Amino acid sequence: MSAPVLVIGEALVDIVGPAAKTARNGNGKAKAIPGGFAANVAVGLARMGVPTELVARFGTDPYGDLLGSHLFGNGVQLAPGTVDPGFRTSTATATLDSDGVATYKFDMTWDPPELSLPRGCPAIHTGSIAMMLEPGATAIREFLKSVADQPVTVTLDPNARPAITPDPVVAWSAVRELAAWADLVKLSDEDCEFFRPGVSLDDIAEELLTADRTQCVVITRGGHGALGVGRGVRVEVPAPAIEVVDTVGAGDSLMAALIAGLLARGLLGERRLAGLTAEDLRDAVDYAVKAAAITCTRHGADPPTAAEHTEKWGS
Repeated sequence: MSAPVLVIGEALVDIVGPAAKTARNGNGKAKAIPGGFAANVAVGLARMGVPTELVARFGTDPYGDLLGSHLFGNGVQLAPGTVDPGFRTSTATATLDSDGVATYKFDMTWDPPELSLPRGCPAIHTGSIAMMLEPGATAIREFLKSVADQPVTVTLDPNARPAITPDPVVAWSAVRELAAWADLVKLSDEDCEFFRPGVSLDDIAEELLTADRTQCVVITRGGHGALGVGRGVRVEVPAPAIEVVDTVGAGDSLMAALIAGLLARGLLGERRLAGLTAEDLRDAVDYAVKAAAITCTRHGADPPTAAEHTEKWGS
């Protein structure tokens, strides 16, 4: 079996529905759904047939059991220390608007187990709350610095969370610091508007590409598709027309499919995206946008398998 992609970050339970605040007491009608940025990406990768190891932290309480069953059931490997009997599993209360767009209120702690690089690992992915919330944020920064000379591609999805980091200037400074250790940075247009209000997407991409290591920036634009910018290459990929059920987990599905697509093209690992062509970038971003589109046609964070992607969109 190939070495796994390493995903680092939060695994939690999404409490979805108008009565979400009562779910912990069992008195409401809200649904408890396994989720969290890192868990969603890990499941998305595993469903794409990519061996995946998740570094997270959750307990053996009922929510933790729900997470563990979900992750194991989808073929995700769990790094040592991820399941901690003394840990209270984190939650995110999700409220959906009339367009199915979710906003979140978090009840979480982020203190990961010891981080180590699996032998032969082609890529590390991290981001979201995990890169902002201490003490785990410092652990991630130090880990990425420690593996900077290793033949592994680092991908980053900052995923703005104003509830966690309300000051955009401070948040963007943290993004820039960690992005300098990443080969690929993925953002949404909503992330960009929070972090850098009034600045164009192309200018944000070029700002991130000033870091020596960063080779590519992908910015998603919801129903308008995505923009991919590399060193000397730029592509715009449209989104397919779909009927949106909700957008929960769409960005995580896109990220998983983007990593899977780049891995399939031999662009991760030692190459670290060096020599990325416009054709490579367009194909990988198109594959990822279509994976996100499938997720948007379903309830919750439900990324497609590789077979479902092929069945829907072809090879």
